[in-house]
Amino acid sequence: MKALIITALVASLSFSATVDEYLNSLKQEVLKENPSFKGFDAKRGEEIFTSKHIGKKGKEISCTSCHGTNLQKAGENIFTGKVIEPLSPKANKERFIDVATIEKWMKRNFNDVYNREGTALEKGDVTTYIINQ
Repeated sequence: MKALIITALVASLSFSATVDEYLNSLKQEVLKENPSFKGFDAKRGEEIFTSKHIGKKGKEISCTSCHGTNLQKAGENIFTGKVIEPLSPKANKERFIDVATIEKWMKRNFNDVYNREGTALEKGDVTTYIINQ
């Protein structure tokens, strides 16, 4: 039992440190453009995550098209049919544990939905929304 608790604690601390590092790097980028920046906002993140756009394949999509609205449940890629494990780190301890992986998927998913890379503000807001789900 102790080993399970210790493992969970270490995973939680690793997740927290990784998210803090990622969000801090985004914050530094935002502050260069907006010195009065106060912080990332989950509500703005939700609006970005749920809004529909003509994606790179010419179809109207949003992040929820594949990830769903309940980020604690698995989703499905609408183009490939591939199962996407839950996005919420509360349901999937493999989420948000590596900055390079976070950056890779943010870049790919913004390109898929918005046909462009997300801004530092957008990525920070979306990340804040996801980790609070």
